[in-house]
Order: sequence, then structure tokens, then C-alpha cells
Amino acid sequence: MKPVLIAGISIVNLALISYTIAIIIQSRKKMMSRQVLTFLTIGVVFDVVATICMILGTEEGPMTLHGFIGYSSLTGMIIDTIFSYRFVKQNGINASIPKRFTSWSQVAYFYWIIAYITGAIIVAVR
Repeated sequence: MKPVLIAGISIVNLALISYTIAIIIQSRKKMMSRQVLTFLTIGVVFDVVATICMILGTEEGPMTLHGFIGYSSLTGMIIDTIFSYRFVKQNGINASIPKRFTSWSQVAYFYWIIAYITGAIIVAVR
């Protein structure tokens, strides 16, 4: 396996940890805290870097079924992060989050988990 692909796999695991921490804190506290924003932002940065590494390390090209799932799930997490910052701008830090907002974040996260799992399966099969 190419070193850049190994780096991408390692970095996407850091994104998983960061996203998971953000969503758990948000779901439990039902508020938008600095911790949530920080972990979402770190997760997006790790995810973008991991995606670039995986594109560079794969021989199949960027447009595969897993690629589509991965790009769309990354887009979902970017949108969730943007909405989170916008929510804080409008309502202030530590404001209570409406149930609909929490539900959107959880859906985006679980879709991202599907992309993560499909990637892990592809690596395991090879």
C-alpha cells in the first residue's frame, strides 16, 4: 500500500474521533459549545486532508461508488459545520439547539460513518 494512502487512512481515523466527540457532546448537552465547534472544525480539516491523500494514493481514480459516498458525506459534514457556526453567530455560544438541528447533525454524521465503513471494507478486502 502506498504511504500516502496509509497516511490518508490514519488521518481519516482522526476525523472519525473528532466528529464522534463533537456529535456526542452536541447530542448530550443539546447546545452549541466551543468544544463542538472545535471538534467539528478539526474533523473537517482531517477529513479534507485524508480525502486528498486517498485520491492521490488510489489507482482507480476519484470517481468510484465509495468516492461518491465519501465526497457527499464530507460535504454533509462541511455543511453541518457551516450551519453550526451560523447558529452560533445568530444565537450565541452555548445556545440551546433545536431538536431538528441535532437530528440534522446526527444524520450527517451517520452518513459519514457509512462512508467510513465502506472505505474500511474496501481496505479489508484488498
